[in-house]
Amino acid sequence: MATTTPQELRRFDASQGPRIIGPNEGKSVDLGSVGVRFLAWTEETGGGFSLVEHPIPPKGLVAPMHIHEREDEYSFVLEGRMGAKLGEDTVYAEAGDFVFKPRDQWHTFWNPDDAPCRILEVIAPGGFEHFFDEFAAALAGEFSPDDLAELGARYGHYFKPETVPELCAEHGLTHPMLETLATA
Repeated sequence: MATTTPQELRRFDASQGPRIIGPNEGKSVDLGSVGVRFLAWTEETGGGFSLVEHPIPPKGLVAPMHIHEREDEYSFVLEGRMGAKLGEDTVYAEAGDFVFKPRDQWHTFWNPDDAPCRILEVIAPGGFEHFFDEFAAALAGEFSPDDLAELGARYGHYFKPETVPELCAEHGLTHPMLETLATA
């Protein structure tokens, strides 16, 4: 159940005048482990890309190891520091650094520090931003890990939830799934 429908969005062009999204504007959702501020939807860019901002809480793991079959992600660190596991490699990116997370590679990312971290995420081609929107709507109701797997599969996005405890222990992180996995 998406809260923003493609019918509400249309390709942005110069005939609509200047477009500026201020630092406190744009739709924002909280996914528990990461925030999402929507800056450019695929419908607005002609499908080539979408753009979101991710504020990542201190010492927060964003997601279990996961893979995208349809899109590449490009992360630009605006503030703080981002850790990422890309395949078998672990990298750390500082403010001003740019990290490529290609499709078909298992990966995840996190904020390794006690300070805020914010990244801009270019998703190409666009469309995956709707996953975040649907996930936020689902979290507002009855939600289970099986629902996440089903939602992810619709977007060619697959998770390894069992990696959360190991990643959190290895990097001193926290994630909302820790409690769920501990009681399972």
